[in-house]
This record gives sequence, C-alpha cells and structure tokens, in this order.
Amino acid sequence: MSTPALMPVYPRCGVRPVRGEGVYLYGEDGAQYLDFAAGIAVNALGHGHPALVKAIAEQAATLMHVSNLYGSPQGEHLAQRIVESSFADTVFFTNSGTEAVECAIKTARRYHFVTGNPQRTTLITFNNAFHGRTMGAISATNQPKMRDGFEPLLPGFAYAPFNDLEAALALIDDTTAGFMVETIQGEGGVSAATPEFLQGLRKACDEHGLLLVLDEVQCGYGRTGKMWAYEHYGITPDILSSAKGIGGGFPLGACLATEEAAKGMVFGTHGSTYGGNPLAMAAGEAILDVMLEPGFLEHVTAMGERLRTSVEQMIPNHDQIFEGVRGKGLMFGIKLKDSAVARDFVAHLRDHHGLLTVAAGENVVRVLPPLVIEEAHIAEFVQKLSDGARAYTAMAVAA
Repeated sequence: MSTPALMPVYPRCGVRPVRGEGVYLYGEDGAQYLDFAAGIAVNALGHGHPALVKAIAEQAATLMHVSNLYGSPQGEHLAQRIVESSFADTVFFTNSGTEAVECAIKTARRYHFVTGNPQRTTLITFNNAFHGRTMGAISATNQPKMRDGFEPLLPGFAYAPFNDLEAALALIDDTTAGFMVETIQGEGGVSAATPEFLQGLRKACDEHGLLLVLDEVQCGYGRTGKMWAYEHYGITPDILSSAKGIGGGFPLGACLATEEAAKGMVFGTHGSTYGGNPLAMAAGEAILDVMLEPGFLEHVTAMGERLRTSVEQMIPNHDQIFEGVRGKGLMFGIKLKDSAVARDFVAHLRDHHGLLTVAAGENVVRVLPPLVIEEAHIAEFVQKLSDGARAYTAMAVAA
C-alpha cells in the first residue's frame, strides 16, 4: 500500500517526541530539544506539570465521559470560574479552537436572527487570518493555502486588511453581523492589533448594533501576560473563542459570550458529543488553578520582557538575518530579512541546534514557550538562536 496508515496531511519532520519534561522534549532516539513551540502555544504549563497530570489521572479513574443529556457539575463549575475571570456571562465547551470558532460564528448569526434582523449574516474578517480548518473556519479567511480545493466555501464573510479600520468600516452594510478578528494574529505573522483598530471596531459595533467576535485561541489564556489579550486594549468583546492553553495539552476549547450576544443559543441550537466532558473539565480546572495563582501572570509578563530584551540585544550581532521582534508577552515573533526563509531557519534550529520554534506568515519565526519558563531557559534559547543564526548565515555564504 503506497498511502501510509496515518493520512499524510502534515509535512512531518524527523523529530519524533516520546517524552516531555518541563520545557524539554525528548525524541525516540534520546535527543533533547528546548521546546519554545509548546505544541503551538498549547502546553502552557510545559510537559508533565504535576498539577495537570494529577488532575487528569484522578478524574480518569473517577469519570471520563457522560452525555450532555445529563447535568454537568464539572462543566458548571469551570464555566463559572471562566465567567468570573472574563467579560463573559456564559460558556460553551468544545474540543478544539476551530470548534470554538464555529460556535462563535453560530452565536453571532443566531443573535441577529432572534433580534429581528435575519439578513445580518455576514462577518467581516481580515487578511492573513487563521481561524481553523473546518469549512466555516476556512471560509472566514482569504488565504488560498487554506481554501484551495475545498470550494464551494460557505457564504457570509467579507475580508479587509488587518489593522485597516477604514477598510473594515467601509464593508459594513445591511447584511453585516459583526467583525471576527484575532486580537493578535498568530499563524499570520504574530501581528498585534493596534489600539486604534480594535477600539474602532468596538465603537462601530456599538453604533451599528453589531457584534465584536475575538479569536483568542492562540493569544488568549495568559499567553500575553494578561488572562485575555483584549485586556491590553481597554475593550471587551461580545463573543470570544478560546482553546490551546486552556487545556494545557488536553483537547479543550471554549466559546465565551455575554448574555445579550448569546440570547439566541437556546435548546437545540448547538451541541457536542465530547465537549465539556468531566475529564476535560478536570484538565481545565488544573490549568486555571495555576494561572490564577498570585504572581503567575506577572511572571509571564516579566519573562516576556526579558525574552524581548535579550533577543533585541542579540539582533545587532546577526543583523544580516534578523529584522526585528513583535508580539506581546510570550507570544513572540522574530521577523527575518529576505536573506532567510522562516520555514528553513526553523528547520535549521530544530535539526542542528535542538531548538523548537514555529514558522509563521510574513517571514516570521514564532516563539511560543511554556508560560512557566525561567530566565535560565531564555538564556539557553538566546544562545541556541545566536548559534543557529551564525551557522545558517555561514551555510548561506558557502552556498
């Protein structure tokens, strides 16, 4: 059989992890890697965190799954804690970020349906967006690499340049339901929304009766040094999708909404077989316990500042390859010059220096370490990055 048993939709590299400990991964050949990718911002507490391991093990031995036909004391408790830690009044639990985005889209459309404006179905989204891989999520982006070969796509989306408020406002018409935007674009290049842009979208929603939907699947849940990335902007959304760090590696996502925005989500309008099962809720509780400990978010902020400063100080030594840095907290991006290709440089760091990072759009290297890193890990990262840049440049010159 020429087709492998595991469908070949990923360009998998030669790293084959079999064990993780803290901020390190270990391959089946015993090789050690400094993991500053964290499962693409998922492993918020690193690998094998004792609180998360204990919670999952104990819950697995007690009760893993029951149908949502029954009451959910576990889901009710975690939802209440998330409500108390956010803008939201209500939460729907999913298994992934793209499911959370789907729920957000449905919540926004259903709101206008029940408030007498069923024609308001269009969400204005933004260039270079990444919202997931379902049909709804790929329809919400205009990136050909996500869409090619999957037409016809779902109607109901319009696209504007990211951080271009004037262009976004120009798309508003009688069919507009609201805006859906990543507070900080991840896959698109670690590009943060400007305050003027995000605040302008909020103002437009208030003036036109629209909904502001934030996708914080990657940038939310402590990643930027605040519980939610929108807290940097002095605004709140109507709906928000969350995942990745919320489960720390266990499949978990959530759609958060205000009471008003969620008024259309009543019996029978949405569902999930696995979403909110007791095992997932135990994982979510353990993650939230750690994140809400005094000083945790302050630690993320401090490590983010130290990481940024350290890389900025190193860049002049390798200015032939590095252009600058971007992002917030520990959602960090290093913009490369045209002399280097992010995907190639990420592979070089991985294969020759034992450093795991992630490529992103706009020729950016994403740096997404566990939120529990210490200064020693940052020093190790910068040394590996510097060594990698020096070797990569030398190879380019030799070629």
